[in-house]
Amino acid sequence: MLATLEQQLDRLTRAGQADLLIRTRQGIEKEGLRATADAAISQTPHPRGLGSTLTHDFITTDYSEALLEFITPVQNSPAEALDFLTQLHAFSFEQLGDEELWCASMPCEIPSEEAIPIAEYGSSNVGRLKHVYRQGLKYRYGKMMQTIAGIHYNFSMPDEFWPAWQQLEGNTDSLQAFRSAGYFRLIRNFRRYGWLLLYLFGASPALSASFMSGRQHSLEQLDADTLYLPYATSLRMSDLGYSNKAQADLNICFNHLDSYADSLHKAIHTSHPAYEEIGVEVNGHYRQLNTNVLQIENEYYSDVRPKRVTESGEKPVHALMHRGVEYVEVRNTDINPLLPLGIDESQSRFINAFLISCLLGRADDLDDQECQRVTENHSRIVNRGREPGLTLFSCEGEVSRETLAEKILDQVAKTADILDAAEGSSAHTDAVAAQRDKIANPSLTPSAQVLAALRESGLSHSEWVLQLSRQHRETLQPQLTAEARERFTRAAAESLQAQAALEQAEQPAFADFLADYVAS
Repeated sequence: MLATLEQQLDRLTRAGQADLLIRTRQGIEKEGLRATADAAISQTPHPRGLGSTLTHDFITTDYSEALLEFITPVQNSPAEALDFLTQLHAFSFEQLGDEELWCASMPCEIPSEEAIPIAEYGSSNVGRLKHVYRQGLKYRYGKMMQTIAGIHYNFSMPDEFWPAWQQLEGNTDSLQAFRSAGYFRLIRNFRRYGWLLLYLFGASPALSASFMSGRQHSLEQLDADTLYLPYATSLRMSDLGYSNKAQADLNICFNHLDSYADSLHKAIHTSHPAYEEIGVEVNGHYRQLNTNVLQIENEYYSDVRPKRVTESGEKPVHALMHRGVEYVEVRNTDINPLLPLGIDESQSRFINAFLISCLLGRADDLDDQECQRVTENHSRIVNRGREPGLTLFSCEGEVSRETLAEKILDQVAKTADILDAAEGSSAHTDAVAAQRDKIANPSLTPSAQVLAALRESGLSHSEWVLQLSRQHRETLQPQLTAEARERFTRAAAESLQAQAALEQAEQPAFADFLADYVAS
């Protein structure tokens, strides 16, 4: 990012193409557990008023039947995406009865793994496949990790940007190849600098003690029911949560589409001895889809992914290989329990400026040594990111967190200036300024604010989050519009009809369906 960003911005500005940078496309996927009035994970089925989790476009579940997932369509601005997310929340609250939507990444009270219901998707072959995949996750990693919630931020540049930038670059590849290479350039730089987002927006420094019940850990006791690390930013993204520790030997290469697809393809077609011991179908019950290192591509837990919308029956890696990268999914965003939606417009605008800076930044590959530095920086930030005197690795050696962060923010500020000049606002530069304050004063970070609020409340983590969840419900539910209620009511009914049609249609035996799916 640091070498070429300013030149790229200057070239786009002089060519009269800078306005393309503000036409970003974004969508948000947000998870959240349904919790009971006493802060325990819900044991009830997915509310029928929310429709079918298999066929609804906007409301589904992730691992657990209790883990709701809201999906906004692709929108032309952060404000539009957040407004749609607001309406999804408000409509869902009307269907939840006396349950609450958990407003934090780390889960509510879970007495044991047996209390976590795996998501159900009906009796169709596609529905059964989704359920069996989740069974496989249980056997491979345990259920507890799968209850962690987060925000996935989907980002793409407008279609018109790519031929304009390709012409400025003097590139003669196909437009599809050029676009894919551009998104992988973004991904490489995101991996270099993504630790900064964890510092700035990490909001999970504490968790319910029930999450670690029976497991060894090095967390400290905040109270009888709450564990934490004093300088942690995102325990969700640590080895306790969605880390790559269980998949450390995969060596998925993020440098280019070909190497990424090849390494991922190998992982989903190579059997793993430990998973062979689990078995696939045991005593008439499926435990997993297959015994391969990955059952499907989505099993690989990475903080950023190249993505393309798939066609019916198409696997994600095949879609990427055949039609190239369409957008990037950022997966390291915690739910901020202090915000009604867990994310706000300032954060979204900063992420956009950050991602554009990664896209237009340095173009060199990540080598093995740099990958090791990336991994170590990630670990230091999630576990002790606010620690006074913390140093991080750079290509010049170890430097202070503040020095490295300011260098990155200086570059993002240049992008923000261009975006605001094209938009006629100060929204992006204001968002960057807010992040500079967090570098100078770590107590302004969400992780520090969460710990401070927890201590001040005198409540346990679960009691405090439950209280906030109720407050956010009171804020969001009255914002439901009549138009949104009508739209989502109709979508729920249509999704139930679509699932029923799938289940009534003639279909092969599940064993044959699964064999064909795995073979493809």
